[in-house]
Amino acid sequence: PLPLADADAGQRAWAAACADNDGWDKPGPPFRVYGRTYYVGTCGITSLLVVGPEGHTVIDSGTDRGAEIVLANIRALGFDPRDVKTLLLSHEHFDHVGGMARLQAATGATVITNAAAAKVLRSGLPDPADPQAKSDHPAFAPVTGKITTLAGNHPNLLGDWSFRQIRTPGHTLGATSRSWQDCEDDACKSVVYVDSLNPISSEGYRFSDHLELVSAFRRGIAEVKEAPCDIVIAPHPSAAALRARLAGERPLIDPGGCRAYAATVTERLDKRLAAEKVGD
Repeated sequence: PLPLADADAGQRAWAAACADNDGWDKPGPPFRVYGRTYYVGTCGITSLLVVGPEGHTVIDSGTDRGAEIVLANIRALGFDPRDVKTLLLSHEHFDHVGGMARLQAATGATVITNAAAAKVLRSGLPDPADPQAKSDHPAFAPVTGKITTLAGNHPNLLGDWSFRQIRTPGHTLGATSRSWQDCEDDACKSVVYVDSLNPISSEGYRFSDHLELVSAFRRGIAEVKEAPCDIVIAPHPSAAALRARLAGERPLIDPGGCRAYAATVTERLDKRLAAEKVGD
């Protein structure tokens, strides 16, 4: 595995290789984020590897092509994909879970998610109630292996890790953010993988016609805002300015990162709802 001393070099290498507008399947070099948390995704889609002696966890697969890159990046770091025991996800859109079946086949890992996301993983098709259901989202390979579903906001003890599950529906019905504490020597930081939380939709969909979802959207944003948060990462790296932070243009460790992210997505949601009201 990558020595701690090489972490900064790996981060700079990714920042040099990747741009904010890169495609979902453009390969990028893996790097250590902090402690035992590694970035193994592409330039355009995040995938995280969290390693532990009792088995590793991967969060998000990317597309089916992206999952091939994720597996190659795990190996490049010196880890064996067969030691991955758990697969988690942010939300159930094909650009983030389209390769989940490939990852499960290569690792034998169990997918842990919620009932809404599990339904989509099993079918490979968007949920009809998804705000983007009528967009041009291609089908993806269904997950046929083991899926465990959990409800509510509570810690998931996976190996020697405790992941806090934060339900953040809105972008999709099954959207979930997660946080965990990682340490380097005696310096421990809270890492938050915050979901997209972007109120976009297919043409004709109105969030204001789905007030229960809007309420859940706002509750999730509030949870993210108040979460202990030293390092924030998003499913689309540019959404949390990852390249700029890795390049040293902004701090990677920023206790205000989740509050800033919550403020941005709240503004987007408010503008969306206001625009719908004007259209009434």
